[in-house]
Amino acid sequence: MATEPLRRAEFLKLLALAGAGATILGRAPERALAALAAHEEDLDRAALDGGPAAARGAATTVLAVARGTSPAANVKKAMAAVGGMKRFVQAGDIVVVKPNIGWATAPKYAATTNPVVVATLVSLARQAGARKVLVMDNPVSADPGSCYDVSGIGAAVRAAGGTMQVMGGSGFTGYKLPGHLLKSQPLYRAVVDADVIINVPVAKQHGSTGLTLAGKNMMGVTDERGRMHTLGLSQSIAEINAKLRPALTVIDATRILVRNGPSGGSLEDVRTRNTVIACADWVAADTYATRLFGKKPAAVPYLKAAAAMHLGTTDLTEVKVRTV
Repeated sequence: MATEPLRRAEFLKLLALAGAGATILGRAPERALAALAAHEEDLDRAALDGGPAAARGAATTVLAVARGTSPAANVKKAMAAVGGMKRFVQAGDIVVVKPNIGWATAPKYAATTNPVVVATLVSLARQAGARKVLVMDNPVSADPGSCYDVSGIGAAVRAAGGTMQVMGGSGFTGYKLPGHLLKSQPLYRAVVDADVIINVPVAKQHGSTGLTLAGKNMMGVTDERGRMHTLGLSQSIAEINAKLRPALTVIDATRILVRNGPSGGSLEDVRTRNTVIACADWVAADTYATRLFGKKPAAVPYLKAAAAMHLGTTDLTEVKVRTV
């Protein structure tokens, strides 16, 4: 049966009831939230404050899976379902948004995070009251400026009110890390010092880790990645994340790279999924994302290492999955 779009007055009433912890008038919250896509103003508000589904997730971790042809709407629906951007960003915060900008390739090749996904998060963080939103990565190839430009992320972020920052050598500082392997590692100081880290990877295949998702994406915060490969990549990834502890993970699966990752370069290796996944638990988010490739969590060894360090769960029965 088709979902009847909510009228504005109905939505505001539902939002008020949700804030009080009430049951949402018998309407499935996932259906109610999906209906908001037809009402942009209401969807924008829900992306900041939380939508009708959010109240039902108060006692559990919510993993939102948003699907649709608009990447911006998918981000907003997912954010509404996990409680809204204001749940994560407070007035005056310095926020770092960490996409994958490792390659100087266009968005259609799915080697870098979709610029619309990144820009939408920047805009929401700014609207939530962030004092500054910094976006950065430590590219694997070419110079950062080229990667920022060709990926489309640089222009999109600036238009959304964010600041692109190039990671330079003087910005890396050695930090002690939790865990038994790395002990310490140089990390980019602006990321470590941020009030809020939002991890925004693109979902793609990777030769060393099976897939590169949220956990692997945080390798872009260090300038000694070779050491991580040498000592043990999966445990190293877990320890980096244990230090940084991103507050929010938003996985871009608008287009995914199913072969020849992480750099790609051929449209034959790309599949359209039109999906955005959001969760405060990055391990759960990565676990769910393996399904997009027809794989299981065991195909991504760093997830086992992360779960062993209690950084999140690979058991999706422990989270509330909301499809919106």
